Amino acid sequence: MRGMRPTRRVTALGSAGALVTATLIAGAMAAPSATADSRHGQDREARGAAIAAARAAKAGIDWQDCPADWGFAKPIQCGWVTVPLDYAHPNGKKIKLAVDRIGNTGTKEERQGALVYNPGGPGGSGMRFPTRVTNKNPIWTNVAKAYDFVGFDPRGVGHSAPISCIDPQEFVKAPKADPVPGSEADKRAQRKLAAEYADGCAERSGDMLPQMTTPNTARDLDVIRAALGEKKLNYLGVSYGTYLGAVYGTLFPGHVRRMIVDSVVNPSREKIWYEANLDQDVAFEGRWKDWEDWVAKNDATFHLGDTRAKVQKQWLTLRATAKKSPLGGVVGPAELISFFQSAPYYDSSWVPVATTFSKYVAGDTQALVDAAAPDLSDTAGNIASENSNAVYTAVECTDAKWPTSWKKWDKDNTRLNKDYPFMTWANAWMNLPCATWPAKQHTPVNVKTHKGLPAVLIVQSKNDAATPYDGAVELHKRFKGSRLITEKDAGSHGVTGLLNPCINDRVNTYLLMGGTDGADVTCAPHATPKP
Repeated sequence: MRGMRPTRRVTALGSAGALVTATLIAGAMAAPSATADSRHGQDREARGAAIAAARAAKAGIDWQDCPADWGFAKPIQCGWVTVPLDYAHPNGKKIKLAVDRIGNTGTKEERQGALVYNPGGPGGSGMRFPTRVTNKNPIWTNVAKAYDFVGFDPRGVGHSAPISCIDPQEFVKAPKADPVPGSEADKRAQRKLAAEYADGCAERSGDMLPQMTTPNTARDLDVIRAALGEKKLNYLGVSYGTYLGAVYGTLFPGHVRRMIVDSVVNPSREKIWYEANLDQDVAFEGRWKDWEDWVAKNDATFHLGDTRAKVQKQWLTLRATAKKSPLGGVVGPAELISFFQSAPYYDSSWVPVATTFSKYVAGDTQALVDAAAPDLSDTAGNIASENSNAVYTAVECTDAKWPTSWKKWDKDNTRLNKDYPFMTWANAWMNLPCATWPAKQHTPVNVKTHKGLPAVLIVQSKNDAATPYDGAVELHKRFKGSRLITEKDAGSHGVTGLLNPCINDRVNTYLLMGGTDGADVTCAPHATPKP
C-alpha cells in the first residue's frame, strides 16, 4: 500500500490497489553477518557514494527558473543533480535527479541551511514542498525563515529518469475486476495480471530495476546534500519517507543535523515489505470503522445511517450494486475502494468522501462516477499515476525478498480478509508482482544507531492506517536518543502538516533550536473534521 499525499490512483492490477499512501519499507544492505562478498559490495557502494558526493559538492547545482510545464513559478528554482545508477560503479551509467528550492524567507543571519523533504510512496515526488512557502502555509512560516525548502523527485520518479511498467492509459482503464475473489478462477486471473505487470516492468524499465532500492535513494539523498553545499542534512520524511530517513540515518549517521520522521514505516527487516502490508490491512479496517462512526454521528448532514452498522450496510449495498453493474459503466468495486480508501488515510478526505457517498444514496450517481472514475483525457495525470505505481512496485519488490509461494499469499490474505475485508485483497494484488519479480531482491538494511547520529524526532498518530503505530515504537527503540510524539485518539496519515499546536510547536523548536522534550510526549488530537 502506498505512502504519499492523497492523489487518487487506480492500479493496473485488477485491484483497487494503489493505496493512496503507501507505507513502504526497503533495503539493499547486507547484514552484519553477511558473507565477505556482500560486505565487499556494501563497501564498494559506500565508496561510490563518497565519490559521487565529492563530485556533486564540486559541481553544485545550476539553479534556474523551473521549466514552464513543471508548474512551479518564481521564486521557486529548479536544477539537476547527477548520481550513479549503480553506486558500486560510480564511473558507470549516470542518471539526473530533478530538485527544486525556495530560499529562506528570513535574514542571512537566521538561515540554518536547507530542509530536504520526501513525502513517501515509494513513488511520491517531493517537488511541491517549496510551495508551502509560496502558499504561505502558516504551520511552516517560522521554519521557512530559517531554512531553504528543497524538494526532489527520487530516482525513477517524475523527472528523475522515470520508470514505467505498463502503458499509462491501459493502467487507468476501468472497471477493473473486483479485488475480492469469488472463485479460484478470479484468483488465477489476478495472478496472471500481477505476473504480466512484473514482466512489463522488466520490459519497459529493465536496466533501472536492480538499482531501485531504498539504500540507493538514501545515497542519492547524500549526493543531493553535498550538491546543496550542506555539511549535514536537515530532513523531513513522511510515510515511506520515514523509512528512507531511517536507512539514511543508518548509512550516514554523521551526516545528519536534524531529522523529523512523520508516520513511520516499521523498519524491522522482518516487516519490510510483505509483513508491513499485512499489518496495514488490519490498521485500515480500524480506521475505516472510525470514519464510519464519524459519518453516523453526523447523520443529520449525510443521511447514511446513525450507527456504524447502518453506514457499513450502505457501503456493502453500494459495493454490490457496482459489482453487478459498474456505475456509469466504469466504477466497480475496485474503483470504489480506490476512492473510499482516502478516508481512512486522511482526515481531510472525511468530508468530501462522505459528501459524495451521501449524494449517491440521495440519487446523484454522477458525483460518485466523477470522483471515482479515471479521466482518460488527463494523459499527464495518468502518466504520473502509472509512474508512481511503477516506482512503488519496483522499490518494494527490489528492497527485500518476498514469498514466491502462491499458497502462502493465498492463506495469509484469505485469513485476514475474514476480519479485515476493506483493503486486504486489493493490497495483496497490488503487491503480488513481487512474487515473480524479475530483478534481484535484496536484504533490507539493519536500521540502528551508529556513532554521530543526533536526536531524531518521531511523530505519529496512534490510529494511523497506512503506517501502524508499532512502526514508530520500533524506530524509536532502534534510534537511541530519539524522541517520540504520539497524537492520541487520532489516525490521520502525515501529522506534521496538520494544525495541532502541541505538535507544531515542538517541530518548530526542534528545527529552529535543535531542542526536544526530556521525555516522550503525548498530544491531544487535532480537531475532528466538521461536516
